[in-house]
Amino acid sequence: MNTIGYFEIQSSNPAREIEFYKNVFGWNFIREKFVPIEYYRIETDGISGGLLIRPVAVPPMQYGTNAFVCSIEVENFDKTSELILRNGGIIALPKFAIQGRCWQGYFLDLDNNTFGIFEVNEKAGTE
Repeated sequence: MNTIGYFEIQSSNPAREIEFYKNVFGWNFIREKFVPIEYYRIETDGISGGLLIRPVAVPPMQYGTNAFVCSIEVENFDKTSELILRNGGIIALPKFAIQGRCWQGYFLDLDNNTFGIFEVNEKAGTE
């Protein structure tokens, strides 16, 4: 109990964000018909999630995060970072070491949602 069991991404352009996350992480998106808004179930190799139509305007840049931020564990930080940038994402906070634990960084997707990626590496910051 008391562990994260589901996540959601808000989007003002679901088709665009679906393409971004498919290309970067290989996630599958399934349109849910029983929900009264445009909503997609996200299937990953781990935690499940959803993508929904954004209910309000996108917050202006430089206002900081306005939601709960999730970080995705990846095999290779640098390769994933390249994929994110090639697919139109931008760096919000460059790669940094959490000494003895991992490499971490934060990005913005195409709708300015903040998300993190991390690569577990016990040598991070000690090399």
